Amino acid sequence: MPSRIASQGFEGAQRLSMMAPALALIVTLGACAPCPKCPGPEQPAPVTARYEQTDFAALPGWAANAASGALPAFLAACARLRQGAALALACARAREVPQDDDVAARGFFASTFTPYALSSSEGETRGLITGYYEPVLAGRRARSARFHTPVFGVPSDMIVVDLASLYPDLKHRRLRGRIEGRRLVPYYSRAEIEDANERFEAPVLAWVADPVALFFLQIQGSGQIEFDDGSRLRLGYADQNGHPYRSLGRYLVERGEMPLDQASMQGIQAWAEAHPDKLRAALDANPSYVFFRVLPDLPAQDGPIGALGVPLRAGASLAVDRRFIPLGAPVYLATTEPLSEVPLERLTVALDTGGAIRGPLRGDFYWGSGPDAGAMAGRMRQQGRLWLLWPRGAPLPQR
Repeated sequence: MPSRIASQGFEGAQRLSMMAPALALIVTLGACAPCPKCPGPEQPAPVTARYEQTDFAALPGWAANAASGALPAFLAACARLRQGAALALACARAREVPQDDDVAARGFFASTFTPYALSSSEGETRGLITGYYEPVLAGRRARSARFHTPVFGVPSDMIVVDLASLYPDLKHRRLRGRIEGRRLVPYYSRAEIEDANERFEAPVLAWVADPVALFFLQIQGSGQIEFDDGSRLRLGYADQNGHPYRSLGRYLVERGEMPLDQASMQGIQAWAEAHPDKLRAALDANPSYVFFRVLPDLPAQDGPIGALGVPLRAGASLAVDRRFIPLGAPVYLATTEPLSEVPLERLTVALDTGGAIRGPLRGDFYWGSGPDAGAMAGRMRQQGRLWLLWPRGAPLPQR
C-alpha cells in the first residue's frame, strides 16, 4: 500500500487511492449503460510496452551492485507467488543462496533471469522515477490542546461499490459514497471531513499536532505514530473517500505562492509554517482523503506492507505499474539521487503499486522510514531506466 502523485517529487506515494469522483461515475453509468445505441466516449490508444532482451553487462553498475540487498525482498515476494508461476520456479534456487553475499546473489540473479530493457510503444526509454517513504509522526492516544488533529479509520457510513461485475471495463474502479434517503451520493470531501473534526463518524486511531504532516502521511499511504512513552502505532492505507487527488504543490505554484523548483515536501512545509492563515484553504484544495488501518508490529528492518502483501525493504523495493511489471519480479533501476548527478543504480523488487504510478517506465523507489528517508523521497523526481528481470526460458508476462 503504499502510495504517489506524479505532479511533484514528494507526491509519489498515495496508495491505491486515485479513483474518479463518485458522482461523475454515477452520472456516466446512469446516462449510457441502459442505452445500447449510446455513443461511448472516444478511447485513447492503449498504453503498451516493449521488452528488449539484453544481457547483464548492459545494466549500468551491475558488476558492482550490492545484489544481496534485493535477495530478502525477492524471498519475501516468493511467499505470495502462485505455485507453478514463472517467478515461483526461481524461488527454490533463491532459498539456497547465502545471505549477505553479493557475489553469490549476483550469480543467482544472472544465472536465473534474463534482463529486458523496458521502453514505451512510442520509443521512449526513460521515465519518471520518484521516491516515497514511511513517515513517523509524534502523536497521542487522546486529544489535547496541541494534539488536536485526528487520524481517522474507515467510517462506517461509507459505501463501497465494486463495478467490475456489471461493467468489466471498470475493473479495479470502485464508487465511494453514502446513503442520503434512497440515493447514493458522493462521500464527504476533505473540507467537509475537516469541518466535522472529532464529530466525524469514524474511529480515531490517534491524534497528531501537525495537519501538514498528516496530509503527507495520507499521500504516502502508510506510516507510524510515535507516542510520548516511546511506543509506536503502525498504520496502513485502508480506503479513500472517492474524490480525485489534487496536487498541493501544483495549487501553490499556480497561485504564485512558490516557484516550481521549491514545490517539494520540504518547501511546502516551510510555506505552511510561514502562512498558517492560508493553510486550510490550500489543504482543502485536495478533496481526496485517506483512511487508515492499524497494522501488526513488524521487525525493525521491515517497512510497511506493500501491494503484494509483504513488508517493503528500504532501498530494495519499487512501486510499479503492474500492467507491465508483475509484482514480485526483480527490476533493475538506473537513475540518479535526488537533485544530483550521483548514480543510483540498484537491483530492486516490484513489491508495490500506486495511484500515480502509471506506465511501463514509471517507478517509485522506497527509501525507508523517518525524516532522513523523507528528505530523500521528498526531493526525488528524476529520469531513469528500468529493466525487467524475468526467468530464463519463460514466456514474457501478458501485457
